[in-house]
Amino acid sequence: MRTGESLPPVGEVLATLATGVWHWDTATGQVTVDAEAARLLGLPAEQTTLTEAQTRARLHPVDWNEITGVVQLAVAEGTLAEVRIRIMDGQGRNIRTVRSRSKPSFDPEKRAYELIGTLQEVTEPEPGTPAGRRAVTGDWRRSREAFLLDAGRALAEARSTSEVLRVAAALSMPGFSPDGLAVFGVEADRLTIIGHHGHQPGDEGPFSHMALDTDYPAAEVVRTGRAVYLSTPDQYKSRYPVTWPLAKHFGRQSWAFLPLTVAGRTMGAWMAAFTYPVAFTPDERSVLTTVARMLAQALSRAGLAESERELTDGLQRSMLPTLGPEIPGMSVAARYVPTGGGLQVGGDWYDMIPLPSGRFAFVIGDVQGHDVRAAGLMGQLRIALRAYASEGHRPDAVLSRASRFLHGITSDDDDLRFATCLYAEADPVTGTLDVARAGHPDPAIRMADGTVLTRPTAGGLPLGIDPDADYPTTRFTLEPGETMMICTDGLIETGGHDLETGWQRIRTILEEHKGDLDELSDALVQAVHGPSSHHTTGPLADRREDDIAVLLLCRQGKGCDHEDTSVLERHPVRRTMLSVAQAEPERVATARQQLRELLHDWASPEQVDSAVLLLSELLTNVLVHTDADALLLAEVTGEAAIRRLHVEVTDTSDDLPHRRRPGELASSGRGLMLIELLANAWGVDPRGEGKSIWFELYEEAG
Repeated sequence: MRTGESLPPVGEVLATLATGVWHWDTATGQVTVDAEAARLLGLPAEQTTLTEAQTRARLHPVDWNEITGVVQLAVAEGTLAEVRIRIMDGQGRNIRTVRSRSKPSFDPEKRAYELIGTLQEVTEPEPGTPAGRRAVTGDWRRSREAFLLDAGRALAEARSTSEVLRVAAALSMPGFSPDGLAVFGVEADRLTIIGHHGHQPGDEGPFSHMALDTDYPAAEVVRTGRAVYLSTPDQYKSRYPVTWPLAKHFGRQSWAFLPLTVAGRTMGAWMAAFTYPVAFTPDERSVLTTVARMLAQALSRAGLAESERELTDGLQRSMLPTLGPEIPGMSVAARYVPTGGGLQVGGDWYDMIPLPSGRFAFVIGDVQGHDVRAAGLMGQLRIALRAYASEGHRPDAVLSRASRFLHGITSDDDDLRFATCLYAEADPVTGTLDVARAGHPDPAIRMADGTVLTRPTAGGLPLGIDPDADYPTTRFTLEPGETMMICTDGLIETGGHDLETGWQRIRTILEEHKGDLDELSDALVQAVHGPSSHHTTGPLADRREDDIAVLLLCRQGKGCDHEDTSVLERHPVRRTMLSVAQAEPERVATARQQLRELLHDWASPEQVDSAVLLLSELLTNVLVHTDADALLLAEVTGEAAIRRLHVEVTDTSDDLPHRRRPGELASSGRGLMLIELLANAWGVDPRGEGKSIWFELYEEAG
């Protein structure tokens, strides 16, 4: 060609170079190819227009899917879309491999892509060679797909930011693994370092709190949301001369900076640096972009989970009290475990309140539900209970006012809630406990020798149901060395248990544990929430997990803190007391159960049956033949195998029992006969007002 002559038409030049031209508009679904492009596709060498289906039939199906991903990547980065494509004949045989290069654009209104590009035949590289690695087809593509699956699974399983960073640092990309990684975040108008790998401690200093308008690749990526690829140090130096000295001393040869984007918002940038040159072909950029997207999603999930945990911990710490000052003569321990899901907050709570009288109040309760509303109501109710108790009200008045308060703040809501509660006022000097209960489980007492029994107490409706409900008070004494446990139903029923089977599980822990109160609290929670609970699943297999609150109060003495292991060598008095009113004949059954629990390790089962029978006779005699209430006192003293049981029933009637001679068909009159026959000793003691009937049994070998 002579100087001054016009250039030949572009079409002729491309045809001379065996390069075809094609145009693809996804809005119309048509692909137009010139004669050379048609020939390369295995069609007659003439310009023609094909549908997407006709075009797709000429290409390997894997490569067609690859084209879609490369086009989207090129549009996102504003670069050329380059890909190798295998051309197939009608029998599915590969006739040639071509390279396509195009400049795609995206129309947001039509939501369609338009591409104008070229096709040129190339030699298919050998699998496993550097050239083969750059091809879309071959072993490298299969390795890449396996890598992305593994990376996605590992990042999805990470539960914290540190775990995500560890997974990202351990990723081994097929054929071009980076040796330096950094994750940048954004705080206001500053770039921050979330984590890095492959650098020495302190290397991140110059890059921390860097202004976003700095001439630095990561800052540009955050500003624009578009990736930056730097294949050589010269590219880095010419494009970012200001910050090149900061990166120079690391000795890297190639860098990729990719945006971390979630829901259309760029939350940071990811840097992958290489000690060897990397060309960043479309395939390599595709892998890096996919990893960056997965990394952004994982960091977003981890950040959200950590924020929720921080919120939960703060909410829980603000709502649950410390146990406050030490109580002279008493030890206290408590635990709270929220349910396993959600925000990890719920409606269970405990509290210890110093009272103006010098006594202390112990409260435990459970607001209906395991959500944020339950936690909010719990916080309000706990504050209200503290206020009423601090005013000096008695336990029954405290619960009555609390019930009225809860009913008032929930009665206008569609989501009406109630709460169970147990309020115990303790005198640390005498060990006296005044207990009022609102639909809550009864307290349990572990005696000094390890015997455990529930302590029946009078109760009323749960708080918030009836604003005018009454809450009777039960008084009993915590003897030296005895421990009272109050808890929410989650401690009993979690793990598929009902109240009966769950109580048996907890009772075993209480009886066998030999540590102090804090260790006992941990043992109770571990028995329910630890791995062992899954081996003792209860009968209600579909029961959901519940919040747990437990509070232990021990009156100091032998048996309170089991630091020594000589539990079996202790033989303190084992005692239970119970009142049976004329209007409560059903408490006779409770008294029988209390006595059986008191004699749980008695040597002779027949003597236990005899004791229960005699107790039933004494209590029934009071209810039938007098107008008074009965008070039961049962004590076990002495060493194992030679112990003595003393049972005493007191009433205010002056009528003394007398022997009767009932006929064969008589339904009563045999009480004293049974006592004489079964008891080792018995008697009647007149009191100033009323009387006391007692009997004793001496332990025999079973």
